[in-house]
Amino acid sequence: MARPVDRGGISLVVGLGNPGSEYEGSRHNVGFAVADRVAAGLAGREELPAMGARLVRGRLRGRSVLLLWPLLYMNRSGGPTVEVLRRFDLAPERVLAISDDLDLELGRIRVRRGGSSGGHKGVADLVERLGTEAFHRLRLGIGRPPSGCPVERYVLEPFCEEERPLADSMVGTAADAARCWLLEGVQSCMNRYNAPSIGEGGADGSPGGAAAKGATPPEGTPSDRGTAERGASDPE
Repeated sequence: MARPVDRGGISLVVGLGNPGSEYEGSRHNVGFAVADRVAAGLAGREELPAMGARLVRGRLRGRSVLLLWPLLYMNRSGGPTVEVLRRFDLAPERVLAISDDLDLELGRIRVRRGGSSGGHKGVADLVERLGTEAFHRLRLGIGRPPSGCPVERYVLEPFCEEERPLADSMVGTAADAARCWLLEGVQSCMNRYNAPSIGEGGADGSPGGAAAKGATPPEGTPSDRGTAERGASDPE
């Protein structure tokens, strides 16, 4: 394993999703699921007060970590995130936002330095509220809905029975990627987890992405991507 990069202080991982038991386990809430996995492995874990969000602080191999679950629905994720950045004096480059992605097949993940929201309303709200696209991204593939199924319904449904093993494996791989980002930085994370399959793009953020169980880990809601283009809105 590469030696951890000195990140120079605390970093923030933001899992995107929708609050409420009716959305638990939905495709749109994979960001929450990854944040849960990362939180479970932190030392000295403590819950901190936060407006419109759950906020956890802990340490990963001696490094200070914040985990945030915005709880104001997907398309209002930016407000709680901005408050945490101000509170801890964090630059956007110290943020990793984790979300679902319709344009990646189920089981694949992709890490990026920044870029546009790609139609994902949670990411779009982060861009708007932070005033920059410079925060880092970890996207989990959920695939496109079958013919005749509206996107806004598809993303709010749970994975079907035959999808669950692969979805669970993907969440575990994404949690490993988030830990790699925290310990080694975004470039190492992209190199490790954006390894392409045959015929796909490269590790620099071009099309591609690691398949679940396909990358080596470091040692030790409503709205959807696409509904912004279709006029659908989140439940309020």
